[in-house]
Amino acid sequence: MTKTIIKPANAAAAIGPYNHGVRVGELLFCSGQIPVVPETGQLAGEDIGAQTERALENVRLLVEDQGLTLENVVKTTVFMTNLADFSRMNEVYARFFTGNAPARSTVQVAALPRGAQVEIEAIAHY
Repeated sequence: MTKTIIKPANAAAAIGPYNHGVRVGELLFCSGQIPVVPETGQLAGEDIGAQTERALENVRLLVEDQGLTLENVVKTTVFMTNLADFSRMNEVYARFFTGNAPARSTVQVAALPRGAQVEIEAIAHY
């Protein structure tokens, strides 16, 4: 099976040895997106709401680069540094995934790159 590397021109630069996304067959695997603003390379906001919104905007950017929408997302994983912020993250998340939301896992982690409070990865279907 062919593996196609996805590097959207308008995405923030990767901060490590990985690609923004990889397409295999009819699936797009999006690397975890932290709340980096593509234009500045800085984290968006200091609260979980602003950071969740930016992380999801980065996911949207990746899927739209491939001619898809968030409706094509079938699975997400949300990594949070503090599950006490789950309700606020969930409020923002619900604005992006209306109707038939994807399957999701949410886990608390000790830390995330660049001090982010949230990271979101996704799998989309073409």
